[in-house]
Amino acid sequence: MSEIKHEILAQRSKKVIYKDGDTVLKVFDSDYSKADILNEALNQARIEETGLNVPKLLEVSIIDGKWAIRTEYVPGKTLAKLMEENPDKIDEYLDLFVRIQKEIFSKQAPLLNKIKDKFNRKISASRFDATTRYELHTRLDSMKDHKKICHGDFTPSNIIITPGGGYFILDWSHVTQGNAAADAARTYMLFCLKGMDEIAEKYLALFCKMTDTAKQYVQRWMPIVACTQSVKGKESEQEFLERWVNVVEYE
Repeated sequence: MSEIKHEILAQRSKKVIYKDGDTVLKVFDSDYSKADILNEALNQARIEETGLNVPKLLEVSIIDGKWAIRTEYVPGKTLAKLMEENPDKIDEYLDLFVRIQKEIFSKQAPLLNKIKDKFNRKISASRFDATTRYELHTRLDSMKDHKKICHGDFTPSNIIITPGGGYFILDWSHVTQGNAAADAARTYMLFCLKGMDEIAEKYLALFCKMTDTAKQYVQRWMPIVACTQSVKGKESEQEFLERWVNVVEYE
C-alpha cells in the first residue's frame, strides 16, 4: 500500500481512491459491507456489458485486510472541473452532460436492482412520520415502471473527458433500472445540494427539452428522491430535503 498512497485521487466516506500505475484502486474501510462492495463490482461488470464507456473492472481483492476494487485508469478531466475552469462554456457542457445521460437511458441491464424497490426500502427507513411515508409510498407506486438504466449519482464529477474529447462514466455503485425521470430528479437535487441552483434549473429545462419529458413529471419525483437522500443522514442537508418532502402534503 505504501507505494499507492502517494497518489490519492479522491477521499470519500469510508473509501479512498488511489492511482496505481495505469489502474485505479478503490480501497474500502475494514468495516464496509462486503456485500455492498461485491454488489458494486457486479454492477460495474453488468454496465460494461451494455457497451457504455466505463472504465473496465480488473479485479476485486483484499489489501492489508481491506477490500478493494481495481479498474482501468482513464486520463482526462472531470466535466465538473471543466465547468469550473470554463464558466463561459457551461451551456455547451450541460448539453453534453444530458446527451451522455440519454445514452445511459438508451441501455438496459435486466439483472440490475429495480429503482422502485430501492426507493421503497429507503422511504421505510427514513425519519419521516408514518403519514408522510404512506404518501411517498403511494406516490412511488403510482409512477410508471420503466427498465432504463439509472446511474443514481449522475453528476459532472462522475464524467471524465479524455484528451481526445471522448468521455467515460464513473462510479456505478448506485445504479438501478427504472424510470429516467427519477434519475433526472436526483441529478437536479444534487446540483441544488451543492448550491448550484441556476445550473440545476438549466439542467432540468434542457433534460425536459431533449427527452420530451414534462417538467411537472420530473418534479413529481422530487419529494421521493429527497426522502431517499435524507436517509444518508447528512445534517447539513436535512432542512433542504424536508422542505422538498413536505411538498407531498400540499399537492
